[in-house]
Amino acid sequence: MDTLATIRAAIERVAPDVDASALDPDVDFREEADLDSIDFLGVLNAVRDSTGIEVAEADYGTVATLRRFAEYVDAFAGISRPDA
Repeated sequence: MDTLATIRAAIERVAPDVDASALDPDVDFREEADLDSIDFLGVLNAVRDSTGIEVAEADYGTVATLRRFAEYVDAFAGISRPDA
């Protein structure tokens, strides 16, 4: 599974005017893509629908960047990522 691609696709589904491929994987994607809280929840739901991994509300801050979000999903999916 290419988790980063899955997350980027989810962002583009929720915010079609955002070019998710241009987002820096180490910057808060919510700020960079100008997503509001409803859009953020939409991204979380789209990723959950694609991967089966649900982000707990307590972990929202943990998944602020694309890289950390991918690492989070991969950890719960049991996928080892030597380099995101």
